Amino acid sequence: MPSRPASVYSSRLKEPLAPRMPASLSPAVLPGGGIEDDGTYRSMEFTGVDLASQPADAVDFEGCRLVDVRLSGAEMRRAGFSDVEMERCDLSNMVARTSSMHRARVSASRLTGMTWSECTFRDVMFDGCRADLAGFRFSTFKNAVFRDCTMIEVNFQNADLRGVRFERCELTGAQFSNAQMEGARFVDCTLLRIGGVLSLRGVTITSRDAQGLVYSLASAMGITIED
Repeated sequence: MPSRPASVYSSRLKEPLAPRMPASLSPAVLPGGGIEDDGTYRSMEFTGVDLASQPADAVDFEGCRLVDVRLSGAEMRRAGFSDVEMERCDLSNMVARTSSMHRARVSASRLTGMTWSECTFRDVMFDGCRADLAGFRFSTFKNAVFRDCTMIEVNFQNADLRGVRFERCELTGAQFSNAQMEGARFVDCTLLRIGGVLSLRGVTITSRDAQGLVYSLASAMGITIED
């Protein structure tokens, strides 16, 4: 019996839960022009807001939509993003620690150099994002999807990626050392010069993707490939 095309099979897999957005959102009003420590922002729409380089501790966004928002260089600790949509946002060089995303969609956004370490992602979709040099070390992902993302030299060292899906992503130079990856799936991805390639034990990849892993696997096993 011929095997089913990977793209068809992938489309039938469970998608992350969609954000539960309120029926109406209020325009965000930020006294002083910024977010505050221990602040909670509910049912708000942030459009074109500049929050670049702002520090924040224990801030929560619930049921919010962020469009064209700048968070580049922001530093957050214990931040929460629940039922949130982010579109065309700039999170480049943003730093977040012990933070979380739950039922979130991040689309067409710039995540270059972003660092989310020791964080939790549950029911999260990253779609059409540029995430080269992003770092997710020691983070945990559950029911998460990366789709049509550029992720050159992304760092997933020691991350829990069990069951995560990567679809049509550019992952050249990605680092997976000591990651947990059982049940993860790669569909139509570029997997050249992968670091920690032996951590990919238990993943599922298409035959086309497997070709890109040959040199990484050979290097990890001390095999020399000659032309």
